[in-house]
Amino acid sequence: MRSSDLTALTAIVLADGPGADARVVGLSLAERARRVAVRAGAVAVLVVRSRAELAPWWRTERSTRVLVLRATDQLVHSPLVASLVATHHPLAIAVDPVDGAYGGAMQACGAAASTLVAALAAGEDDRALAARVEVAAHVAHGPIARHPTTTADQRRAAARMLYRIVHKPQDNAVTRWLYRPLSFPLTRLLVHTSVTPNQISYVTAFLVAIGCWITATGSALTGTAIVLAASYVDCCDGEVARLKLATSRYGAWLDTVVDELSQIAYMTALGLHCAHVFSVHYLLGDLGHYDPWHVAIAVGVATYAIAIYCVYWNIVVVVGSANSQDYVGKFEITDGDRPGTARLRPIASQAIATSADVLPSLRWIATYAPYIIRRDFVCWGTLALAALHLPQVGFGLLIVGGVATALVVTIDHVRLRTQLVEIRRRERVLVR
Repeated sequence: MRSSDLTALTAIVLADGPGADARVVGLSLAERARRVAVRAGAVAVLVVRSRAELAPWWRTERSTRVLVLRATDQLVHSPLVASLVATHHPLAIAVDPVDGAYGGAMQACGAAASTLVAALAAGEDDRALAARVEVAAHVAHGPIARHPTTTADQRRAAARMLYRIVHKPQDNAVTRWLYRPLSFPLTRLLVHTSVTPNQISYVTAFLVAIGCWITATGSALTGTAIVLAASYVDCCDGEVARLKLATSRYGAWLDTVVDELSQIAYMTALGLHCAHVFSVHYLLGDLGHYDPWHVAIAVGVATYAIAIYCVYWNIVVVVGSANSQDYVGKFEITDGDRPGTARLRPIASQAIATSADVLPSLRWIATYAPYIIRRDFVCWGTLALAALHLPQVGFGLLIVGGVATALVVTIDHVRLRTQLVEIRRRERVLVR
């Protein structure tokens, strides 16, 4: 590939050794390093199997900035190069944050880039180059960045290191204790297959559709169990994507759309089940569109749609995310870094914010009450109620939770809109 920007980053993956084909967590070391380079912003990547490839490849490149990763004896992950590519030093070397040892990655710009590529093309080892260069900037790499893989034990340890990224910081208690322990073994199987994260999302959507159909037309217990199983499969798409560096904007939104539509579909299916099993026609006659169950379904769909709109407007427009777990309840206007700019500083990340002097019991309720309409909680709660032959209670809780959530996030949304108007009135530019 040929880059068209002189400042664009190109990358060289040193894979001229038998160890480069060793597989850890479903990817060869060479392929993982290539994906790390792409994630770092490289517009062209050469996976070097023979040093003779280097000189002619570099002559065709118009970039003057090169990233070098060694993939013959180590597993590398994105934190190895995240800080490295941010530096503007002519030659920078990634080092261990504890002992300062060379981390197997370096970046060079301008004349230093040509000199580095020439030395590598001549057969010089990147470790020897890093040791003899005295003017290079030493940039400490982040955690979970690299691990030796020379022996089988080291490769197993490298896999254990990488598996630590499965858990997201935003995971709530339900996800952390009820979902990840069961979804993780499935993820460990899937990473060794060619199944993609997006394909997992499609399977999730299919399972939810089957579960909702069975819930609406037959057994609420069986249908809910299938929807619950789908929620475990749903955990795997993100886990596989993070482990195999296969995240994408499309995949993130696909997962989001499947999640939100699944909640609405299941709530609707449970309401239709209740309308069939607990029909009020024999008491009140044919009520048509005014059947209480159908009215409740309509209220649920409306409030869920309002909540989804407010939450995603918040995280997309203001927070700059696609993950509903990044929702911020309240902001305050502060000055930006440059004159004429303003920022919205989060002051409450919870959907229901509480003051510091509120009773602990009320704070606990405020923290966990929003979970009632999250699919990870809904599936378990409604499954238990269905098993007790109380699906109507589960449906009622979903409606109450949807109305309460819509009310809270609508108030937050109106407040946020008002703050944006105030920023424009002050003739400020909003920056993140």
